[in-house]
Amino acid sequence: MRIAGLRICRFTTPKGNRSRRVDLSRQLRSLLLELRDERMLEASAAGRASIADDFVFTSQAGTMIKPDNIARRYMNPALAKARLRRFRFHDLRHTFGSLLIQDGASLAYVKDQMGHSSIQVKVDVYGHLVPSANIACVDRLDSETSLHQSEPRTPQARQGLKK
Repeated sequence: MRIAGLRICRFTTPKGNRSRRVDLSRQLRSLLLELRDERMLEASAAGRASIADDFVFTSQAGTMIKPDNIARRYMNPALAKARLRRFRFHDLRHTFGSLLIQDGASLAYVKDQMGHSSIQVKVDVYGHLVPSANIACVDRLDSETSLHQSEPRTPQARQGLKK
């Protein structure tokens, strides 16, 4: 995967042998673009013409991080330093899906972002998060900004009914 000159990494085929697009937040995209710009300046100062083959995250030796080392060498020490409980790297994926659903994303969108072939997986794994979102939708029906079919369409007409 490349972000305008930064290679994030794509050495293996995802499950199901289908590539997918995972959206980045504006904030993450901005940070990655800043990192790219910094690295381009460093490369230029060192006489390198391109950073196209550089990794975004590297081992201490500057090589690709081996997946087996991510938790042991990087994640667990970061969690300890932040005084957070240990959890599995894969739990970040589950958190991503959960937060999207709790923020109102459709199950179809979350399915696509997570690369699942069926929406049934989303319903089975994350369905318990949806009912609270549905309750919020019902509560919004009670708000003053919500018009009922028989209610006058203008604020002035509604004010006339309240008198």
